[in-house]
Amino acid sequence: MDLIKALNQEQLAKEVPAVEVGDTVRVHVKVKEGSRERIQVFEGTVIAKKHGGIEETITVRRVSYGVGVEKVFPVHSPSIEKIEAVRHGFVRRAKLYYLRDRVGKAAKVKEKL
Repeated sequence: MDLIKALNQEQLAKEVPAVEVGDTVRVHVKVKEGSRERIQVFEGTVIAKKHGGIEETITVRRVSYGVGVEKVFPVHSPSIEKIEAVRHGFVRRAKLYYLRDRVGKAAKVKEKL
């Protein structure tokens, strides 16, 4: 059991930003296309955080061309270059799945002061 814990500690990302549910984040992801590799940026609102430790994930949602797009990012994945917090939101829920049903200004999250 200690061997598994040691391996997990070794694989954890060194710098993990303090990202909470309701925050607007910019996730920089390494995308490999053939022999080339580039960085793709995905910006949206964190609607869920799940698990903990090595398998911690965040679900980021944004509306692109009128269509809601959600991506689940493993926080400690080597394909994640960095996660920047753009703004911190004030919410009273652990999961913001209700934002899926809302459109326009109703889908906004208030900013934490």
